[in-house]
Amino acid sequence: MKKYIILYRESIRIAFAAASTYRADFILQSVIIILSNILFPLMTWLIYGAGASFEGWTLYQVLLIQSVFTMSMGVSSMLFTGIVWSTMEHVREGTLEIILIKPVDCMGYLLAATFSIENIGVVFGGAVLFGVALFHLPVPNLFLWFQFLFLFLLGVLVMLGINLLMAATSFKWVANSRIPELYQSVLRFGNYPQKIFSKSIQAITSFLIPVAMVGFFPAAALLQKTDSKMYIAVLPCILFAWVGIALYKYMIRQYEGVGG
Repeated sequence: MKKYIILYRESIRIAFAAASTYRADFILQSVIIILSNILFPLMTWLIYGAGASFEGWTLYQVLLIQSVFTMSMGVSSMLFTGIVWSTMEHVREGTLEIILIKPVDCMGYLLAATFSIENIGVVFGGAVLFGVALFHLPVPNLFLWFQFLFLFLLGVLVMLGINLLMAATSFKWVANSRIPELYQSVLRFGNYPQKIFSKSIQAITSFLIPVAMVGFFPAAALLQKTDSKMYIAVLPCILFAWVGIALYKYMIRQYEGVGG
């Protein structure tokens, strides 16, 4: 465990050093990433500004959901998303063997080595939107904050599972950059109140691919809109992350290299 902590520490140090060296590139990338992630909150603002709404949800309640979703995406992009593109590239180029001979776990190494500092702006932007939304809502008590933090961490686990599933898929579906788009289309369901979807969609996004935990459930905890479904979804979230880890490790074991 200690060597992985050192590995992460060094990867973070290198990422900060690279960002400080190429400041203009870092700032430009951060701005582009932030702008691409504020599209959904902006659309929500326009919807409510035009007089429409999501039934039973105020503007700032929906913005709270989307701010939590944005922060989860930012944390995931910093910590996990790089493994998808790195795995895809190594498999395509036949260089994964270089990683496999290192005296560390392949998955742990790639997660640490692909740490992305550029996405810290997404976390910050989501936090700003979170503060603005919360300012216009009743102040949550301490218990609600604990619920929120617990569910938020579960949402991050779901994101870990999603990214590892994408990375594992790339072992068989080599060099297909459309893989993330397929997962992203499902992930976006976590951006909205689940009550606006049909019962079947709610079941899928809560238990099968629990993307509701990425944005909706943690925000609902702060808004005191919890229900039994939210607590039942805890187990599928943990299971989903475990499946992602297990499948990625299985695909590593099945990998036969360029000659295979």
